[in-house]
Amino acid sequence: MDPGARPAATESRAPSRRGRAGWAWLGLTPFAAYILLFLLLPTVLAIGSGLFDGAGRFTLDNIAALGDPVILLTFWNSTWVSLLTAVIGAVVGALVCYAMLGLSDSGFVRTTVDAASGVLAQFGGVMLAFMWIATIGLQGLITQLLKGGGIDIYANGPWIYELPGLIPAYITFQIPLMVITFFPALSALKPQWVEANLTLGGTRGGFWRHVGIPVLTPAFLASLLLLFANAFSSYATAAALASQGAPIVPLQIRAALTSETLLGRQNLAGALALGMIVVVAVVMWIYSLVQRRAARWQS
Repeated sequence: MDPGARPAATESRAPSRRGRAGWAWLGLTPFAAYILLFLLLPTVLAIGSGLFDGAGRFTLDNIAALGDPVILLTFWNSTWVSLLTAVIGAVVGALVCYAMLGLSDSGFVRTTVDAASGVLAQFGGVMLAFMWIATIGLQGLITQLLKGGGIDIYANGPWIYELPGLIPAYITFQIPLMVITFFPALSALKPQWVEANLTLGGTRGGFWRHVGIPVLTPAFLASLLLLFANAFSSYATAAALASQGAPIVPLQIRAALTSETLLGRQNLAGALALGMIVVVAVVMWIYSLVQRRAARWQS
């Protein structure tokens, strides 16, 4: 064979590879359009509207309004509700994942939990609000059963329609989301590590203290941050459940756009959205750092 034939064949194949790579990029076009329309464009609009007044003049008044005590309280409400539901969802979800470790991949319980988690993680809005109102609302089933037993859960007011009412509603989708995001990391723990620990005289408790928990901590923290961002940006469930005021940032944005008391300050909504974008961006940046560390031992 002519030694020069090999480079020639390689050169003839190279353009076809480049051509296939060029066509492969077209597959990303729908995703790129989605990112442009629903992420980049709203971000640009939020920044732009937050820096201009109703007449289109540049102003910092909207940004300065973020220091208003009412706005700060709204951000604080969103933060503590999101953090509380994220912690509860992360802990309970991690326990569910641990319980699933001993189940067969194709077993009824495992497949049911997987399917239910996939559905409930996306369950929200009016349907979720109605479920909780029908269950523990003022005239809900459990409320009436407890009242028949002499227990009035609304003795201090209708908290289900206020800020505390968002907590059980958010937990409903936080726990399934934790199961979906954390179980792959938990199931990736190698059985050989457990066997090596036992062979060297260790115990199962010692394995979790010295190997399991330290290895899983980055994945757990990454899932916790994802749950926080998920709750912080939730709108539909709160809009359907909270009947009075605007206790969290998404509802405050709605009030800035539609309320008659804020007439002429519609651009305040852009400043509020910008504040939310900053918070979520910082959280997701930390999430990416933690997730990168968690992926080291999973690969």
